[in-house]
Amino acid sequence: MNKQQKVAIITGASQGIGAGLVRAFRDRNYRVVANSRSIKPSNDPDVITVAGDIADRAVAERIMVEALSRFGRVDTLVNNAGIFTAKPFTTYTTQDYANNIAVNLTGFFHITQLAVAEMEKQRSGHVVSITSSLVDHAIDGVPSVLASMTKGGLNAATKSMAIEYAKRGVRVNAVSPGVIKTPLHAPETHDVLASLHPVGHMGEIADIVDAVLFLDEARFVTGEILHVDGGQSAGH
Repeated sequence: MNKQQKVAIITGASQGIGAGLVRAFRDRNYRVVANSRSIKPSNDPDVITVAGDIADRAVAERIMVEALSRFGRVDTLVNNAGIFTAKPFTTYTTQDYANNIAVNLTGFFHITQLAVAEMEKQRSGHVVSITSSLVDHAIDGVPSVLASMTKGGLNAATKSMAIEYAKRGVRVNAVSPGVIKTPLHAPETHDVLASLHPVGHMGEIADIVDAVLFLDEARFVTGEILHVDGGQSAGH
């Protein structure tokens, strides 16, 4: 086991931004532990896949066991797993509420708590969470109360944890995207979604990946909510 090679944990890693992050960290010679409900085994010996719901504490514990037993350390955690349920507030069901809380907040809590405990031991580490610019700038016609409530919670937790762990070698940041061109958005919706951004187009997966990589290397940055949203949070 080469304990000197850095290790990243990435949730929501089977497609879209998560899959892009796995490739990017491997390109930088990180070993990766990749999680999602539907993730398949990897042929790369430096990528461990752990299938399961990140909202389940046992899944988070399994991710950490695999990371430490196979790779011996954890340097970066990217909380990318998340769901977005766009409905008028009064039509949300209790199941909608439970699902958003489970993935966006409970999943974050379990894996981040376990990862930070290990980072604290080694006096170094970085947590970065993917949130949403809708937290800062709600858009008429895009109902997003559950996203704003849960992702806003991640923004608040990011700042609180950044201060709590600043003197212990652990940095905590977030990337706050606009609408990103991923498999979640059908091509016929792209024109409408592009219009939500002052720059007039959707973001690309690479935009979010680049932001995460920047924060991972920015040793003097912690407690930052980095907006990658085509100007959406600045105004319209």
